[in-house]
Amino acid sequence: MHKWYSFLFEIIVEQFLLYADLFFYSETILQQIVPPVLNSFSDQDSRVRYYACEALYNIAKVVRGDFIIFFNQIFDALCKLSADSDANVQSAAHLLDRLVKDIVTESDQFSIEEFIPLLRERMNVLNPYVRQFLVGWITVLDSVPDIDMLGFLPDFLDGLFNMLSDSSHEIRQQADSALWEFLQEIKNSPSVDYGRMAEILVQRAASPDEFTRLTAITWINEFVKLGGDQLVPYYADILGAILPCISDKEEKIRVVARETNEELRAIKADPADGFDVGPILSIATRQLSSEWEATRIEALHWISTLLNRHRTEVLHFLNDIFDTLLKALSDPSDEVVLLVLEVHACIAKDLQHFRQLVVFLVHNFRVDNSLLEKRGALIIRRLCVLLDAERVYRELSTILEGEADLDFACTMVQALNLILLTSSELSELRDLLKKSLVNPAGKDLFVSLYASWCHSPMAIISLCLLAQTYHHASAVIQSLVEEDLNVKFLVQLDKLIRLLETPIFAYLRLQLLEPGRYTWLLKALYGLLMLLPQQSAAFKILRTRLKTVPSFSFNGEQIKRTSSGNPYSQILHSMPSGSQFSEDGDVNSDVGSSHGGINFASRLQQFEQMQHQHRIHGKAQAQLRSSSTSSSKEVQRPQEQHRPPPSDISRPSSRSSRKAPGQLQL
Repeated sequence: MHKWYSFLFEIIVEQFLLYADLFFYSETILQQIVPPVLNSFSDQDSRVRYYACEALYNIAKVVRGDFIIFFNQIFDALCKLSADSDANVQSAAHLLDRLVKDIVTESDQFSIEEFIPLLRERMNVLNPYVRQFLVGWITVLDSVPDIDMLGFLPDFLDGLFNMLSDSSHEIRQQADSALWEFLQEIKNSPSVDYGRMAEILVQRAASPDEFTRLTAITWINEFVKLGGDQLVPYYADILGAILPCISDKEEKIRVVARETNEELRAIKADPADGFDVGPILSIATRQLSSEWEATRIEALHWISTLLNRHRTEVLHFLNDIFDTLLKALSDPSDEVVLLVLEVHACIAKDLQHFRQLVVFLVHNFRVDNSLLEKRGALIIRRLCVLLDAERVYRELSTILEGEADLDFACTMVQALNLILLTSSELSELRDLLKKSLVNPAGKDLFVSLYASWCHSPMAIISLCLLAQTYHHASAVIQSLVEEDLNVKFLVQLDKLIRLLETPIFAYLRLQLLEPGRYTWLLKALYGLLMLLPQQSAAFKILRTRLKTVPSFSFNGEQIKRTSSGNPYSQILHSMPSGSQFSEDGDVNSDVGSSHGGINFASRLQQFEQMQHQHRIHGKAQAQLRSSSTSSSKEVQRPQEQHRPPPSDISRPSSRSSRKAPGQLQL
């Protein structure tokens, strides 16, 4: 039967060629001859398919341009034959394919509009032979001047990008070559549909294949340069594709992505022209959770840029991005944290947003102790630079003054106090506080901080030493009771003693050269010395410092150096009985009222009230812990009754385990 089909094909073709001139290639004759041949391409016998190719080749060779009316059917048949299992059939199909391409390039009757849907349907086929066949047709048709393949590029662009990840190097190369040709045409074409293609490129930029990502991001780079206003609606999508590529493992992709990002950010789009800030802000905010530091950094640069250019529009979305920006303060990267703070500072230029920032910041410190411990100093110091240190500290003090969580308030105040005493960024604030007794601005700041600093005895003492209110510092020390002198207090006291030896307190150490004038400073320092365990390092440091103070005795007329005895006791004994120092350097009989405009009696009362609240809170916490411990012991007691008593229960403790007098074991 198959031999008969082959023989019949040969006779039909020979007769057709013999009487071709008589038929005049009429459409009626072709309609009778071509369809049976096309149907034979589906025959199971490879020889029938082979002779069908040969027959159609000879028919096409004779009729040439009139053959176009069957192009879609022939293209479909050739597409299937290109992947035929028989090598001879494939070879014959290739010959027929070349002839059909020649006919199409010469014909003026070919309809690209009818062909594109056929091409689009087959672009996602995975067979390598079919892919080669399709790329070949795209390349040939694109080379025909009268056929505008560029106008239909969005219909098959995704398929070409899909071929870039093919396992065959030859197919990847052919697809890349075709894409490169189209990109050159885009550069030279005045009219291009960038929008539809941008959507495809954005998706392909996230491909797992490196070559596909590189090609996609390269195309996006050119589109950003060429697209202009056409790409405004797609800026957010393009940014969403660029930011992850900035952290790509492939260096070439990173370089192109960074360049594209800079090009896109340099475009100053106007909301009046359809530019929507919301989607771009949403993309940038979403990328703050990226695992890659470089991507998070660029996302913050975008938020900062949008704030500078479109502040009003960005603030409309503040509720959507504020929580994410606060969480970013816990980022492991210092550079990210610093950029986040710049964004926060930019938002906080308005008074209401400044207050909101500080409130939320304190809240985050409260719920996340590690944030305060690891990032607290960095955050506070940077905000003081960006937003004015005095303004930041005043607002923090106002919030902490009414803080309900007393333990957190104490911890936070101690952290702020340490930053105040050590940070170079707060040097002007320290200078202002040093003038608290003579400068109205310094006095106002001292009073403002005092209210919240009352949460920590050591913070208050440090503030008084910094503000040179030594008499009040001594009064605060004298007001401390047994409950205040716990381990936490001694740790803070240890830090303060060491800080007194730093350059920040150089002025205080120099004042010790005039013990007659700065009597209350000496008394305050000796008071701190008496609170320290004698075996502690801080005790030795402070005692050594006080030993260097010149020994004086004065009788009101002259100051005479002495060589022995306690200098402080000599000063106290030699003071006139009818006078007291209200503050160092100024003798006044009325210490209980105010000095320099500050009512220290009222301040001391404020401190004592706050410490009273802390003591009540501490006792409540101790009782709670005690009750929970008692409950656990009662549960364990029935079990312990069955245990044998330890054999060495009456053995005395070893000498090495005893604490030396005054020694603090932490």
